[in-house]
Amino acid sequence: MNTSITEGLYLASQSPRRMALLAQLGWYPKLLTIDFDETPVAAESPEAFVERMARGKARAGLVSLGKLPGCVIAADTEVILDGAIFGKPRDLAHATAMLERLSARTHQVLSAVCVIDARGESFSLSSSEVDFAELSAHTIGRYLATGDSFGKAGAYGVQGHAASFIKAIRGSYSGIMGLPLFCLLYTSPSPRD
Repeated sequence: MNTSITEGLYLASQSPRRMALLAQLGWYPKLLTIDFDETPVAAESPEAFVERMARGKARAGLVSLGKLPGCVIAADTEVILDGAIFGKPRDLAHATAMLERLSARTHQVLSAVCVIDARGESFSLSSSEVDFAELSAHTIGRYLATGDSFGKAGAYGVQGHAASFIKAIRGSYSGIMGLPLFCLLYTSPSPRD
C-alpha cells in the first residue's frame, strides 16, 4: 500500500463500489459520512444536477474535516432516460418501474467527480451510454429478488447480476459503476499530483 497516496485522502461516500475502484489504484481513503440533500431543483438539467451533487458532497466533506489537512474525493452517478433523472429506487415497485422503462432502450449514465482540498477544487464529468436488452417480467423479478437493485441509480449495478442485461456500453465502465477513474486521474488535478 502506498501510504503517500492514502494518507490525508478522504472519500465523501459510503459506496463500497467507489472504495473498490479506488483500491484498484492502490488508494485507501478514509470514509466520510456527510449529510447532503440530493433533491433535484426544478428545471435543473441532469448535467447540472450531478455537478451540484459532486461539488456539494466534496465541499461538505472538506468542511467536516475542520482543521485537519486532507483531500476529499466526492462523486455522483445518475441514470438518465428521456431527460429524466432516475435516482435510487425508493422501494420494490419503484425499482420495477425503472427497470421496465430501461428495458430494450439506450440510456445515459452521468458520473461527476470533484476533488477538493485547501488549495481549491477540480471537477470532471463522464457521460456514457448503456444499451439494455429487453427484460421480461420474470427476469426483472428474479433480479429484484437478489436485492442488488437497491442503493443504485437506475435500480441496477453494472458490476453485478445486471451485467447480463447490458448489450453494449459506450463510455466509462468505472463511471457507470460510480467513479470515473479516467476523469479522476487525467482530466483534472487529483490526489496523484
